[in-house]
Amino acid sequence: MATLSSEPTSIQSIYNWYREGRLFVNRRYQRKLVWTLEEKQKLIDSILKDYPIPAILLAEKEGKFEIIDGLQRLHAILSFVEIAYTTTDGKVFDLEFFPTAKSHRQNGAFEPNVDGELLENRHCSAILDYSLAASIMRNAADSDVNDVFDRINTYGHRLSDQERRQSGVQSRFATIVREIACKYRGDVSRETLPLYDMPAISIDLPKTKHGYEIRSEEVFWVNQGILRSTDLRDSLDEQCLADIVACVVGQQLISRSKAALDNLYDPGHSEYGRIEAALETYGQQKAVDEINYCIEQIRKVCDVEPEDKLRRLIFSTTNTNPFPSAFAHILIAFHEIIVGEGKVVADLKSLRGAVNNIYDRMIQGQGGATPDQRRTNVDIVKGLIGKHFVIDRKSSTQIYSDHKAVDIEADIRRSEIETSSFELKQGLLDLKEGADDPEAMLWKLNTHICAIENNGKEIGGKIIIGVSDKEEDAGRATKIDKVAPREVGRRYVVGVRREAERMSITMEQYYQLIKSSIANSELSEPLRSSVAAAVDFNSYFGLGVVVISIRPQGKMSYFGEDVYFRSGDETRKAATAKEIGAVAERF
Repeated sequence: MATLSSEPTSIQSIYNWYREGRLFVNRRYQRKLVWTLEEKQKLIDSILKDYPIPAILLAEKEGKFEIIDGLQRLHAILSFVEIAYTTTDGKVFDLEFFPTAKSHRQNGAFEPNVDGELLENRHCSAILDYSLAASIMRNAADSDVNDVFDRINTYGHRLSDQERRQSGVQSRFATIVREIACKYRGDVSRETLPLYDMPAISIDLPKTKHGYEIRSEEVFWVNQGILRSTDLRDSLDEQCLADIVACVVGQQLISRSKAALDNLYDPGHSEYGRIEAALETYGQQKAVDEINYCIEQIRKVCDVEPEDKLRRLIFSTTNTNPFPSAFAHILIAFHEIIVGEGKVVADLKSLRGAVNNIYDRMIQGQGGATPDQRRTNVDIVKGLIGKHFVIDRKSSTQIYSDHKAVDIEADIRRSEIETSSFELKQGLLDLKEGADDPEAMLWKLNTHICAIENNGKEIGGKIIIGVSDKEEDAGRATKIDKVAPREVGRRYVVGVRREAERMSITMEQYYQLIKSSIANSELSEPLRSSVAAAVDFNSYFGLGVVVISIRPQGKMSYFGEDVYFRSGDETRKAATAKEIGAVAERF
């Protein structure tokens, strides 16, 4: 039975929990970091004035604390200590006054994000000594935590409509919406993660200086003009996807209204049951694959030279308004043609021409909100673009392939925080003029495979070939191979097609070269066979990317007589019996 205790705790103690990885976030119901700079500064001002601030609520689980209420407050306080922003009068925390935080900075845990005059010692002391009102739930089941979170967020309008719908809901429908949304925002991650990793999966809006890793202007929804940057704060991307997913898997268009969306998340409503039953029959992964594939085709249309945003293509006049409704109709039309009719794009350039000014032909505003009116809009789009598709019996091979563009981009972003589970390689060849021998890198790939598998019995990971993690390497690839890299987060997709051309082989031969190297390697079984069967290729906007998936094997693996393991983002060979024993203990 869950019990609740009140345990006032100093900010200094909370900081220690934070850096020890004892504070964690469950992304099933917790939103991203969304507070503005002004909101953060007001909180720090309240602490400096010794004003009371709302209590935080934690659930203790195996010596760690899951944050139920207080995510934004905790991160605002702890990031101020780590000099992520200034007070309203331009002052920053003095790390010399707090050796623990200073030590973490020296070890590379964080870097100050701003400059400013140092806060006086008495003010630094006031912050560290400030006692946060903390309530801790113990012996709480997940259902208890979900129920408490839901009740907390019914007291006033603290979450947006869509955030409230998604928070804590564990239906098939909520899961699929959350999964697709995370990939397109670029904040895909493990379901639970330490609080200190939240900035890596949170979104910086224009003109903000939070130091978050994801820039809103790079997010698909904003980049294509479908939504505004501020819409991401209220999860309107998830709202748009919820509408699309319901229409696709339910195989009938729903009304575009708040009530219709609320019903999809209400276990007591018939629409909830209808969509859950439809998803069980349809298949969650099937629906994800189809929607991702159709969005990828729309992105390819925008990518045709000269590259342009979807917003500029579909409007006949300059327009800065978001268009989630029109996007939903376009995507559903693509889905009905590609999946429903078994067709593929015949010619991207001609399809792009058909998409031009398509918004002008649709019914707009509330006149296009009912199922019948939405059907008219979808049929208008299909009538304009349909002739640019052709029947292809092999279309399902592409639709349900393992890695689509969005999957690759999600993995690239994940590699920035899950360093031990991912390895990025710009290619098989050295970045030198005339280099054409891949043997050294093929050998290294097998050591990386062994090391990633040895992370533990339930972890696994991936190696992505065709991605550089350094801008200078991307620049060299551009100079040598005349390629135009695509930036994803802090990485650069340079592709592998350039190497196949340099080696005078086809992409199929390049792909088989990697598969054969693994299949004929000295990797231990069953790792060798498992990985050789899980090598995938994606054309990725003409650049070409190879993904090697390492699925957990449940036991320690070898490369020849050697054991390799990951230390952060490095692959190392276990040199002593003690190191080998440490790897074995992971299993």
